Parts: sequence; C-alpha cells; structure tokens
Amino acid sequence: MNFAQAMRQGHRWLSIVFTLAVVANFAAMAIVGQPPMWIVYAPLPPLFLMLASGLYLFALPYAARRRARG
Repeated sequence: MNFAQAMRQGHRWLSIVFTLAVVANFAAMAIVGQPPMWIVYAPLPPLFLMLASGLYLFALPYAARRRARG
C-alpha cells in the first residue's frame, strides 16, 4: 500500500471517528443537557486531521497531472 492509499484509508477511518464523536455529542446533549466540555470538543481533532488529509487528497490529481506534463 503506497502513501496515497494509506492516506485515503486513514481519511475514511477519521470520518467514522468524527461521525461517532458528533453522535456522542448530540446524545449527551439529549441526555444531560449541557455535556462536559471534552465531549463538546471531541469532534475537533479528527476534523482537523480530516481537513489536512482531505486537502492532500484533493491536490493529489493536480500534482500527478503536473508531474506527467513536465
């Protein structure tokens, strides 16, 4: 598995973690009312990692075309 495939797989797993964190956030709001801050901020780390990996995956085809041209 090359780096791009590993990045794509990591991005998929991060999206699952992010989704579970958001669901836990809404569940905690429904049950407790005002959830603890660590639950509120739990979706942010996977979100920022998904931002970085998503930007890399977005730029990958453009970089490949540029490498093939010149």
